[in-house]
Amino acid sequence: MQVKEIKMVDLKTQYERLKIEIDAGIADVINNTQFIKGPQVKKFEENLSAYLGGSQVISCANGTDSLQIAMMALGYQPGDEVITASFTYVATAEVIALLKLKPVLVEVNPDTFTIDPAAIEAAITPKTKAIVPVHLFGQCADMEAIMKIAAKHNLHVIEDNAQAIGADYFFSDGTKAKSGTIGTVGSTSFFPSKNLGCYGDGGALNTSDNVLAKKIRMIANHGQSIQYVHDEIGVNSRLDSIQASVLDVKLKYLDDFAARRISVADNYDNAFKDLKNVQTPVRAKNSTHVFHQYTLLLKDGNRDEVRKKLADKGIPSMIYYPIPLHQQKAYRDERYKDGAFPITEELCKSVLSLPIHTEFEEEELKFITDTFKEAIQ
Repeated sequence: MQVKEIKMVDLKTQYERLKIEIDAGIADVINNTQFIKGPQVKKFEENLSAYLGGSQVISCANGTDSLQIAMMALGYQPGDEVITASFTYVATAEVIALLKLKPVLVEVNPDTFTIDPAAIEAAITPKTKAIVPVHLFGQCADMEAIMKIAAKHNLHVIEDNAQAIGADYFFSDGTKAKSGTIGTVGSTSFFPSKNLGCYGDGGALNTSDNVLAKKIRMIANHGQSIQYVHDEIGVNSRLDSIQASVLDVKLKYLDDFAARRISVADNYDNAFKDLKNVQTPVRAKNSTHVFHQYTLLLKDGNRDEVRKKLADKGIPSMIYYPIPLHQQKAYRDERYKDGAFPITEELCKSVLSLPIHTEFEEEELKFITDTFKEAIQ
């Protein structure tokens, strides 16, 4: 029996659990009135840097800005090509187009839904400057293969880490690294529903290249090295102090958040393991999965019917993503006809994401799994 409203992400209950710490952090900002560039921003950047293993962190206004600033800092020129997946949120390609670069879209892996390294290599031309792998739904793209391709062709790698912060990637030699710290630069979003989310908008970049980090920091702050001295063409993209204070509290719990999400995913996996017409999320051997989304693949073409049955019982669901980038009006290109990326196009017709967050109670999960199993029959 359903006991309370089920949400895709329960930020209210999470806030109530962390309320004392979060309220104290926000009160500190209000009391010192340093709403922009307050000490909370520097403190959060330092703590996130330590969490990521020491790479420099530069916060900014949102995840989309972080991608744009990365490309500006790397010095790409109009007409340069940047490779990314067609199965992703529009922001990944949007910034490429905004900078008058050329988005080159490629296919994804049918199991993990992350960018296919073989498709990347096939798309490289003399104009290619960078690869933007998206760590989709909570696990890393095949970074070892991608980094080998990048080294071979002298390309930058900009990791879109908005959905997988906290995930670990394992290399074949036994070493590991945090998602977002492997390529030239990592980019992330702190949108409220993200695994590490603030109470507004926010984002960050990270890199182990000190020269690049300095340039990124300047670009994010109007291109100035010191006040009123502008060395670069920049933008105004800042994480405010209140958001930094919220994030600094939540960062302490990021691994706990991941563990709670993984527990929910384990519950779903176990409940759905015998459903022949459903593919549960495939967990890559070379990456942990922190489950920003729990995304199923429905094989019988009945997604709309299943969604309606769930909604009728008060269970929300989402489709990430209903239309691939190469079929969006804004990104239509004669290179990409319908059918160009059959895996991506099939995923867009078949994927379904169920509620997943850090605050589930056992009876809620049972209600969702029981209802889904009835709906899928």
